[in-house]
Amino acid sequence: MTNADHHLLTAPLIGTVLRLPELGETIAAGQPVVVIESMKMEHVVATPEPCRVTAVLVAAGDQVADGQGLVRVQYVGSMAHPPLVDEETANGALLGEAGGALHVEEVLRRRGFGLDQNRQTAVAKRHASGRRTARENIAHLCDADTFVEYGPLVLAAQRQRRTKDELIVKTPADGLVGGIGAIRGVRCVVMTYDYMVLAGTQGYQNHRKKDRLFELAERLELPVVILTEGGGGRPGDTDGVTVAGLDCLAFALLAKLTLTLPVIGINTGYCFAGNAALFGMCDIRISTEDSYVGMAGPAMIEGGGMGVVAPREIGPVADQTRNGVIDIVVADDAAAVESAQQILAFAAGKISPSFERPDSTGLALTVPANRRQVYDMRRLLAGVFDMDSTVELRPDFGKSVITAMTRLDGRPLVVVASNSAHLGGAIDADAASTISRMLALAQKYELPVAFFCDTPGFMVGPHEERAGLVKAAGDLFVAGAALSVPFITVVTRKGYGLGAQALAGGSFKAPVATIGWPTSEFGAMGLEGFVKLGFRDELAAIEDDGERELRYQEMVAKMYEAGKGLSMADHFEIDDVIPPAETAKWLQLLFSQEL
Repeated sequence: MTNADHHLLTAPLIGTVLRLPELGETIAAGQPVVVIESMKMEHVVATPEPCRVTAVLVAAGDQVADGQGLVRVQYVGSMAHPPLVDEETANGALLGEAGGALHVEEVLRRRGFGLDQNRQTAVAKRHASGRRTARENIAHLCDADTFVEYGPLVLAAQRQRRTKDELIVKTPADGLVGGIGAIRGVRCVVMTYDYMVLAGTQGYQNHRKKDRLFELAERLELPVVILTEGGGGRPGDTDGVTVAGLDCLAFALLAKLTLTLPVIGINTGYCFAGNAALFGMCDIRISTEDSYVGMAGPAMIEGGGMGVVAPREIGPVADQTRNGVIDIVVADDAAAVESAQQILAFAAGKISPSFERPDSTGLALTVPANRRQVYDMRRLLAGVFDMDSTVELRPDFGKSVITAMTRLDGRPLVVVASNSAHLGGAIDADAASTISRMLALAQKYELPVAFFCDTPGFMVGPHEERAGLVKAAGDLFVAGAALSVPFITVVTRKGYGLGAQALAGGSFKAPVATIGWPTSEFGAMGLEGFVKLGFRDELAAIEDDGERELRYQEMVAKMYEAGKGLSMADHFEIDDVIPPAETAKWLQLLFSQEL
């Protein structure tokens, strides 16, 4: 046998010899021959072909250099016994010990404690209450196989009062399932409290998870969707060095996110204290019909000496829609998730590839010839925008206006429209507030705005002043001035005074276009009031009641003729008077790339 028949196996790096073969030992292809320890890690030197050891050049414990010879072997061709593991396994698991597989099994077992299929009793109770689980909602909310969860192995900070095994079983993810996933193609931070874990309360660790995800949302500029059901702060956590926990960052971080990024809140059930604070920060707040939202739950109310109240007495949907807290009310969890998906598509500016346009030929009939007769503005809007594309916000708050997101030829925009069926379309404090909020949303989401104006102006009277109309009206003008997105004002009937100006960004020259329908009429104030105030003495001088009324009606008719849309257009105070069927054509200006 010549030296050419022998092959030298060398050290792949500097280290210490840990294991060696016996002289004359036969070794199958791909099997370990020598093991070297370097920096506390074990490295395998394997044989590429079946071999027999003919010389051992080092001893166990020897320090070897990179490239130093270790053993000589003679390749012996095929062997009767196939290798126990392939080369890849040999390099990953020392001498056939498949430790990696055992570790994966341990990880999957720990994760399993938080999965619905392993919490059958809690899941059954949840379903019996008409609710879905946290993970069911996330699975519905996110596109398939896109959700990556952060902190699923986190446990409640209660190691001083519970065993780790108990915490693993009872507090998976510390009651907050959160991560990053895609919602209709838009990557988002998504999180939901898990009501099956400590009633969805806010614990030390799930605050830290929220902090982590909120920071990622800011860094990656991702929208946030948060499901807020839960009982607020948790008093039972014992771990960590803290007194009051008022230095947690979650509330400050989410508040900062709302300045620049879409933040959508969903509530399904009880939502109190800290959970409610997060819900209240959201741009859009969606609730199921059986939601109860309040800044304090029953325990806090009782502890504050304010009496004993039942959870269902605190912030029911009927209250929270009338005061403008809740934007959208839906029947159940599934509808809430679908509403959030729809809103996010608006917020992300996604263009719908398929849409159906309404027949606009009947638009001219939506405004009655009788200028004092109310009409259905929602029906009018349905004749302008894509069919089944409109999502109305806060329909029970500030009812003299309609605020909504909708689409025109698949492209998203915001609509603010007068509602003559309530207060004749006059803008009261609540209406001014809801318009201001809608304009801020349009600016933040970079959506154009279509105003449909039919207002006699701001609402008047002592009651409105007690409601803070002066401040609300001022805020509305500021919100209009803050718009950098394009907007258009369409006056369908009444365009009077400061209220009409507020529905045009403060001036009829502020919009990209200010147009009137043939039914439009204008004035510095309501015509009837203008005549009564401006001609008070002249009318009072007429002794006969019938003659006085006739003169009054003549004056009103004259003022109406002077304030018709055609008159405004020929003085160029508005840009044009158009047939209603041309409205959508003008609104296309909102999407011009030059604007």
